[in-house]
Amino acid sequence: MVKSAVQTEGGPGLDTNWQERLEALLETVSRPARYVGGEVNQADKEWKPGMTRFCFAFPDTYEVAMSHLGMKVIYDAVNRAEGLVCERVMMPWTDMLEGMKREGIPLFSLETRTPLSAFDAVGFTLQYEMSYTNVLAMLDAGGIAVESRDRGRDAPVVIAGGPCAFNPEPLADFVDAFLMGDGETATLEMLRVIGDGRRRGLGREDILLALAQIEGVYVPRFYTPEYHGDGRLAAFSPVRAGVPARVRKRIEPDLDLAAYPETIPLPFTEAVHDRIVLEIMRGCTRGCRFCQAGMLYRPVRERSPEKLFALAEKLVASTGYEEMSLSSLSTGDYSRLPALIRGLDERFSSRRVALSLPSLRVDGELKQTLEMSSQVKKSGLTLAPEAGTQRLRDVINKGVTEEDVLRSVTEAFESGWSGVKLYFMIGLPTETDEDLLGIAELAKKVVGRYYALPREKRPRGLKVVVSASTFVPKPFTPFQWAPQDGLPEIKRKQALLRQALNIRGVEFNWHEPELSVLEACFARGDRRLGRALLAAWRSGCVLDGWSEQFDNRKWLDAFEAAGLTPAFYAQRERPEDEQLPWDFADIGVTRAYLRLEFRRALEGQTTPDCRDGCEGCGLRRFEGICPE
Repeated sequence: MVKSAVQTEGGPGLDTNWQERLEALLETVSRPARYVGGEVNQADKEWKPGMTRFCFAFPDTYEVAMSHLGMKVIYDAVNRAEGLVCERVMMPWTDMLEGMKREGIPLFSLETRTPLSAFDAVGFTLQYEMSYTNVLAMLDAGGIAVESRDRGRDAPVVIAGGPCAFNPEPLADFVDAFLMGDGETATLEMLRVIGDGRRRGLGREDILLALAQIEGVYVPRFYTPEYHGDGRLAAFSPVRAGVPARVRKRIEPDLDLAAYPETIPLPFTEAVHDRIVLEIMRGCTRGCRFCQAGMLYRPVRERSPEKLFALAEKLVASTGYEEMSLSSLSTGDYSRLPALIRGLDERFSSRRVALSLPSLRVDGELKQTLEMSSQVKKSGLTLAPEAGTQRLRDVINKGVTEEDVLRSVTEAFESGWSGVKLYFMIGLPTETDEDLLGIAELAKKVVGRYYALPREKRPRGLKVVVSASTFVPKPFTPFQWAPQDGLPEIKRKQALLRQALNIRGVEFNWHEPELSVLEACFARGDRRLGRALLAAWRSGCVLDGWSEQFDNRKWLDAFEAAGLTPAFYAQRERPEDEQLPWDFADIGVTRAYLRLEFRRALEGQTTPDCRDGCEGCGLRRFEGICPE
């Protein structure tokens, strides 16, 4: 357990009166275990003067944060490094947030109850656009000026990373520096620059300039956007000498050498995913045209089975978990999957550690994978056809057929699975009602494959869950230029599917359409959206990813107050020559390749997996990164 900063001479911490108020407050809020810290396996690293103090901030609730692998990786990596200390903080629920404000208690870290304002750096992971108001709320609650221009010399440097950091512009007014790409090594470099600058007495501007020299780091204050009269971006350029015109993403080339935790804090209250997670590979070669992660995290890099076996042994020993999940964008594409599953089974089946399989490719040999271990957890299997017809699957370059899907679910039913989740999107480019109704037809055929089995061979309790998210055009995908459906059309399509999916054994889930529209706005937004974000937060918008907290009327009012419209960002198709707010970031995949893929999509042409031959995405410009 980390030693309390209150008890460490010279260390930062809450005074006794605040501690007493906090203890009283915790007796009145829901799920107080979210805020007490002191978990088993919490980092045991004492802060000492001269060390750089970093708080990893997750802009959602404790139970969501404790399921996030990235937080565990960075937390462990920083605390292993000499001269650095990492603590954690999560977004409080509304009752706690209001109580802290009422009692004058600043937002504090779990490990030592240190206010955020006392750290050298506070770093947010940006996993979801609708968590942006939580970032503002946490800064304010932690005693840090919300807008970066208002922070004084001694204020923490606010950094951010994660997938949403690849279009940082909507948060440019609030975050001092963004990291684009893998964070295991780059985060340590950033913290050392910050700590060194503070020890040398450098001003804030000089520290940020030093950060901008690190590959993958973008400092918004050193760049200025200009706009056309109609609101489109006209130009984007550096305003400070010595900063790069384009920011190239960071890549960890060898995952066997990259940091990975051998022990993780065990949550005091139930987490969304409470189990061991093994990241077996990073990146994907499939080239689905809607998938941002598939483009951002190229190239594919695998951890060796030997490394994964060693990590699994240590994590099982240090946590006592009885479930282990394999994590990647496409687990079925891991080149040594049979050997990995066989090896995990040999090591852990006798210890009753179950293997939980994530979403698998429906065009792979699923049955062999499922039957390799008798200990694979049979709680449910997730497949992602994404579209209901072959025509639309070709448009999005999904690369699977209806027969692939039906063969996969048949193999799952024969192997003892009774629950199947099928993921789809609605509103994809070129989609028609025929494509939508194809989702229902496919669900009927899945149910039919279950009942086609002899009664004695059917697993009991058939449940087919069909989930249909709304397409959100994301930066750095071939569909970054495509419009999103308008709100009335999204609602019409959802109603059509609800009616068509009234099928015995089938459950239909869908996303709140207003949330999807706002997600598209901030995914493709420019720096001016900061005004709308600030107005929304000031009106009380927090925890918007939770349906009971979301208030679309407040968001519409915030856009109006900022002189902006959601349709400009979400429903507008981008011309091919329009400068995009994220064009300054170099992810390896070129804009020319993405545009080529968009044209192929509109023509219904597929592109082969890049393992079958290089398609020229541009990543080979990164010498020594993309395999030949």
